[in-house]
Amino acid sequence: MPQDIDYGTLMHTAMRGLIQKVLTNVAENGLPGAHHFFITFDTRQDGVELADWLHDRYPEEMTIVMQHWFENLEVGDEGFAITLNFGDAPEPLYIPYTAIKTFVDPSVEFGLRFESPEDEDEVATHIVEETIEVEEPPVQHDADVVSLDSFRK
Repeated sequence: MPQDIDYGTLMHTAMRGLIQKVLTNVAENGLPGAHHFFITFDTRQDGVELADWLHDRYPEEMTIVMQHWFENLEVGDEGFAITLNFGDAPEPLYIPYTAIKTFVDPSVEFGLRFESPEDEDEVATHIVEETIEVEEPPVQHDADVVSLDSFRK
């Protein structure tokens, strides 16, 4: 039996479960109101499926936008599949939850960032605390990220 509780892994599992629930709701009911998502993922992660030309263009990470047009959203226990439009060419993608680096819904100022031990000494989840402005076409702006550790006493 392990001697320590791995809170970082437990937190990541819970937050990925939250993303799964949100995407399941969107698959069943569509995007409500002004909600839309920026999802950044590691294209090198095992299980990621995308066209070769997309992988060549984004060899390390890629950010997708789920907003006006997407189809074939299928949400599973390990990840989700979606078809998005890239330059008027629909392309299917499969993204395991473990590949997700950030998940942001700027319409309600909500975001998650998953950091690996390579990014920091300790695995942590951060909450985005600043509005992200979105223009047409969507442009992602930098946001202040506040560590949950800063609220601990």
